[in-house]
Amino acid sequence: MRIIFAGTPAFAQRALSALHQAGHDIVLVFTQPDRPAGRGMKPQASAVKQWALDHLLHISQPRSLRLDGRFASDAQQAQQLIAQANADVMVVAAYGLILPLWVLQSMPMGCLNIHASLLPRWRGAAPIHRAIEAGDTQTGICIIQMDEGLDTGAVLLQRTHPIGPDTTTHQLHDELAQLGAQCMVDVLSDFKSHPPVTQRVEGVTYAKKIEKQEAILDWSQPAQVLARRLRSFDPFPGGVTYFKNEALKIWSATAHSNELQSSLPGTVLHVSSDGIDVACAQGVLKITSLQRAGGKRLNAAQFIQGFDGLVGAVLHKTPQY
Repeated sequence: MRIIFAGTPAFAQRALSALHQAGHDIVLVFTQPDRPAGRGMKPQASAVKQWALDHLLHISQPRSLRLDGRFASDAQQAQQLIAQANADVMVVAAYGLILPLWVLQSMPMGCLNIHASLLPRWRGAAPIHRAIEAGDTQTGICIIQMDEGLDTGAVLLQRTHPIGPDTTTHQLHDELAQLGAQCMVDVLSDFKSHPPVTQRVEGVTYAKKIEKQEAILDWSQPAQVLARRLRSFDPFPGGVTYFKNEALKIWSATAHSNELQSSLPGTVLHVSSDGIDVACAQGVLKITSLQRAGGKRLNAAQFIQGFDGLVGAVLHKTPQY
């Protein structure tokens, strides 16, 4: 098929590569404008743009696709490119821009989206993170026929994928990226065999965008909740707590029940090479990987070699001067 691809991060790049390898003609690639990144904050190309450049594909980076918006000129240029491309379908994966109705109706087969959840659960921006945070034991991929709603389109194909008890967002992202790419290839290889199925109205949940301030750990929550949040927030934004006035970045931990524990939440109960035990409202959180500001990510055994005074200290949500 003649395909227009719209996507930005590594999750989308995996699908673009798979479609190319499957023999489809990628006639145009839409991706987000270059963004400042790294210590020098220099503009950097997205994973999709870099892959498209390496494979000599035609790239467009509009700031918006709204014909009546602030960047209407970008949208008008995109409209011309879509018309000239004469594509059968647009494949969308983690693009980052809203597709207005004129885009959805621009191609014979419309726009197909790769969504990393079992819809209608976890519609929205961060389905992988929120599924882990909520304690879901499975997730999956849906290929949907896009409409004007937020991930409300009819489902052409759905495949499930387990979430293990130690799975992080980093791990699950890569697994679902591969599964999503294969699902889209399968749908396009035999489109007529995947009739659209309207999403059910019950069980709808929304996966709001991950915000940096969510990293702050609240020790008045159960240890199980905090352990899931840390797995959900790896690699971003991680967990943050304060020892006196110093911020500590927490990367991984395990939850343990301790019915006899009655210490103030946030109290460091025990320190060993296996981990740093912290009292929670329910249970104990054993921190196994963390780092100091400006330092490297260390396991507990490495961290405690140069850090004294933890046992008996109380960790807080804000600096304590």
